[in-house]
Amino acid sequence: MVDSVIVNTDFNKANSVLDLNLANKVSVSNLNFYYGAAQALFDISMDIPQGLVTAFIGPSGCGKSTFLRTLNRMNDIIDNTHIEGKVLIDGQDIYGSETDVVALRKKVGMVFQKSNPFPKSIFDNIAYGPRIYGIKNRDQLNETVEKSLIRAGLWDEVKDRLNKSAIDLSGGQQQRLCIARALAVDPEILLMDEPASALDPKATARIEDLIGELRGDYTIIIVTHNMQQAARVSDFTAFFYEGNLVEFGDTKRIFTKPKIKQTEDYITGRFG
Repeated sequence: MVDSVIVNTDFNKANSVLDLNLANKVSVSNLNFYYGAAQALFDISMDIPQGLVTAFIGPSGCGKSTFLRTLNRMNDIIDNTHIEGKVLIDGQDIYGSETDVVALRKKVGMVFQKSNPFPKSIFDNIAYGPRIYGIKNRDQLNETVEKSLIRAGLWDEVKDRLNKSAIDLSGGQQQRLCIARALAVDPEILLMDEPASALDPKATARIEDLIGELRGDYTIIIVTHNMQQAARVSDFTAFFYEGNLVEFGDTKRIFTKPKIKQTEDYITGRFG
């Protein structure tokens, strides 16, 4: 046993490819990310399989949320940042000059740590994205709103008050509303940044059940500080430490037989 953690800087490529016959939805190679002169991510390489749930775990400040935001270019809105390397989605480099960032964020939806419903009606929250992308027909909007709320497990709770303010919903309902809002524009990938961290256990369980229900129809990538949650909901787990990808693999193996000592130390609570 060791008391200190020594980061192995050569582990990224060794853990980047899973020896499984799975189609990759996202392929990241040699990614470095900087806030000004400060490097936050170091030579990350990872293939994320299609239609499954991948969890990012690691202590606070390890880079997992920063990495998540590279997958839909949300870091672009932060001044004085830059990225090196490649992020391919369906084989296309999303940082290439031909990339339409608006179209990218339609394809790669995101749910944030703190629920952020618009100060509008429940209906208008869900219809907002489809309207932005050109859907004006009321019947089509009605169908989209209902379908999205059903997928998010919220329809039965709100179907009789669609014109009421979304702000009046409970915290767990607001987060499911935000998931429904993301689903309304038909994304292929759903990024979730600590989606249950501000919720009570009952609401957290509902979000976890929802992730399981959406699995298969969407490629889901979730950042979580809760290792038990990662073990429950994900098919694959990536452990980050100090901006490095320490280990990536099948969730069951990561939690029962990690290959890297740092992973074992973190999972067993020796640090973090």
